[in-house]
Amino acid sequence: MPLTDPDRLFPVETRLRDMARAFYDSVRDLPIISPHGHCEPRWFAENKRFPNPAELIVIPDHYVFRMLASQGVTLTDLGIPRTDGGETETDPRLIWRRFAGHYHLFRGTPSAMWLDHSFEHLFGLDEVLSEDTADSIYDHIDSCLAQPDFLPRALFERFNVEVLATTDAATDELPWHQQLRDSGWTGRIVTTYRPDAVVDPDFPGFADNVAQLGAITGEDISSWAGYLAAHRSRRAYFRTFGATATDHGHATAHTADLPRDEAASLYARALAGSCSTDEADLFRGQMLTEMARMSLDDGLVMQIHAGSRRNHHAGIFARHGRDMGFDIPGRTDYVEALSPLLNAVGTEPDLTIILFTLDETSYGRELAPLAGVYPALTLGPPWWFFDSFEGIRKFREAVTETCGFYNTAGFNDDTRAFCSIPARHDVARRSDCAYLAQLVGTGRLRESEAFDLAHELTYGLAKRAYRL
Repeated sequence: MPLTDPDRLFPVETRLRDMARAFYDSVRDLPIISPHGHCEPRWFAENKRFPNPAELIVIPDHYVFRMLASQGVTLTDLGIPRTDGGETETDPRLIWRRFAGHYHLFRGTPSAMWLDHSFEHLFGLDEVLSEDTADSIYDHIDSCLAQPDFLPRALFERFNVEVLATTDAATDELPWHQQLRDSGWTGRIVTTYRPDAVVDPDFPGFADNVAQLGAITGEDISSWAGYLAAHRSRRAYFRTFGATATDHGHATAHTADLPRDEAASLYARALAGSCSTDEADLFRGQMLTEMARMSLDDGLVMQIHAGSRRNHHAGIFARHGRDMGFDIPGRTDYVEALSPLLNAVGTEPDLTIILFTLDETSYGRELAPLAGVYPALTLGPPWWFFDSFEGIRKFREAVTETCGFYNTAGFNDDTRAFCSIPARHDVARRSDCAYLAQLVGTGRLRESEAFDLAHELTYGLAKRAYRL
């Protein structure tokens, strides 16, 4: 018996289900455009086997370990490394058994759908993961990983990925991308410029990070002009490795457009570590506007991922570092927050700013009206906590009437869990086709238009939005 229902996520009513299935069948085999994510370029540069099932499926996936943490399983028991070098579980089979023993916790969640899709369609499994099946499934997956067909590049090709973007720090020298280029492999993997560590005064080691930026570029980062020049230099370097986008992970969408002398003075305080909390937020906001202006010059698409209250638990952050699952959505203002940036560059037709949110309440009230009038704005797909059937449905229902489909950026998977990429795209394709069937069934869309839109939502919008 298959692990997944072939008609999953389609409407229950027969006529609408038949339409959704037809739309889906027309796009199910289209190539995957993965324009934003956190897969490691090293995997593809070295092309070595993934070590074991735990390191492939459990350890890199914060969707997995945050659920287990919510039921009292510690991150150390799941093999999540500690920043202080302290002890953590190193036996991958024990980690897998703990995961399997708690697999029932994922019932009804997107994670279960992604994982079951991977187990069935990638590894050929037909048994549900549980405490009883843990070892046999571990052994089966481990034996698969030893085969050439499961090496990273082979999986990339098997998944039918046309392009995959990694996300790399501004000071990264991109050695794995260089190794990929030198290898002659034809898989298209590009980088993305992520400057958070050198634009956020609250980021640990901010001044040292900026000093490193100056050393790499040869620019005098003691001055505001030199600091901006260093960013321009790094952006140009990233473009030589295929970058088409930047990415900015800010707690708020606050932007600013200060006079040059005020911006320079604020930068000096940030570099000296003497700015207040409000001034740090102001500096981050100023840098969003500066980055937008740079994008006008060099053509890089700008992504703003706002609204995550990161590292919510101080102890987890201290023990395990950033991005360890304890990040929580927060209320986010966009109308006032983005006003300085939009007044500066919002009507520029050659600029693309893709907005993401973790605040669903802003969809219809703020984001859709903004994207529905400003040429520079495009709405990113439901992100993180809302990367799901319900999240995608609510997004489409809230924004389509105001900004349409063509002011949105299709779908991206935003994942570290490589094997979940085809599963996530499959969920997005099914969810969008279900929504299109509802529009046709209620007379709001022609059936021929729905087929066109299914292709756009699956492939065309993302490819164009990210200039790929």
